[in-house]
Amino acid sequence: MNDPLSEVIALLQPRAVFSKRISGAGRWGVRYADFGQPSFCAVLEGSCRLAVDGERALTLEAGDFVLLPATPGFTLSGFEPVRPERIDPKVTPAPTGEVRHGTRGGRPDVRLLGGYFLFDSPDAALFVSLLPAVLHVRGVERLSVLVRLVGDESNEQRSGRDLVLTRLVEVLLIEALRSAPAEDAPPGLLRGLADPRLAPAIRQMHAQLARAWTVAQLAKTAALSRSAFFERFSRTVGLPPMEYLLAWRMAVARDLLRRHDLGIAEVAERVGYGSASTFSTAFSRHVGQPPGRYAHEAVSRSGVASSGPQRGSSLPSQR
Repeated sequence: MNDPLSEVIALLQPRAVFSKRISGAGRWGVRYADFGQPSFCAVLEGSCRLAVDGERALTLEAGDFVLLPATPGFTLSGFEPVRPERIDPKVTPAPTGEVRHGTRGGRPDVRLLGGYFLFDSPDAALFVSLLPAVLHVRGVERLSVLVRLVGDESNEQRSGRDLVLTRLVEVLLIEALRSAPAEDAPPGLLRGLADPRLAPAIRQMHAQLARAWTVAQLAKTAALSRSAFFERFSRTVGLPPMEYLLAWRMAVARDLLRRHDLGIAEVAERVGYGSASTFSTAFSRHVGQPPGRYAHEAVSRSGVASSGPQRGSSLPSQR
């Protein structure tokens, strides 16, 4: 059986990690403008406060891990009242060495390792919208180990660095998402996969993407009536079942067109369309251009390096 979570992470194509250590002591606080790219942070020792826009404030402690899939604005600080220093991660230059906030010298109240990466997939916005805005995991040692490995690798220029970082970040994301308490998650993929009735249907969609699914067939997989399945799926995942299936088919189709030398008919068959013309009509309506043109432009773009964000950008990595 296919693993939807692993497939989504692989399709998002995370890459280009930047990480930095940060510490704080006494009265300190930094206010980051929204960044839009995914960022992460692990608390190595001590504690601090994290307030993400639109979310309840969190007290972070040693062993905690935080993932912000789209990194809105946030404030990171100690526990004493302070006017935070404002930082725009898109323009602030990358710091060198560990960044210290508040009282200089002496033992810090908190030490963290954080960073950011990119999602290369043009479907990133859709799938990020199906993830929690803030993912907070406590006491999972494997995550702390992975973050340290990411930090070590990103600060070195060893052979195979980019490939190692890509694999580490994929594992980091999967470990974080499956460690998160799904019962507290907002509507999205995590909630859906945690639902014992919906999870089999979601897995079947991914495992048999080419099948001509109907809501009635998926409802039978979930052992629910058609209406109960439709309502439960829409409420739990945040999208109606056939809309989720269409989005996943189009995401896989775009990935196949970008990264594989396949004809339109073969792509159509792989994602569940009986003819190339039917697929082309659906693809054009969903993506805004026919698949042949999309594939041609994707090949042209592949030779152009992505500009990416400034190297100074990351959740707790700035000065």
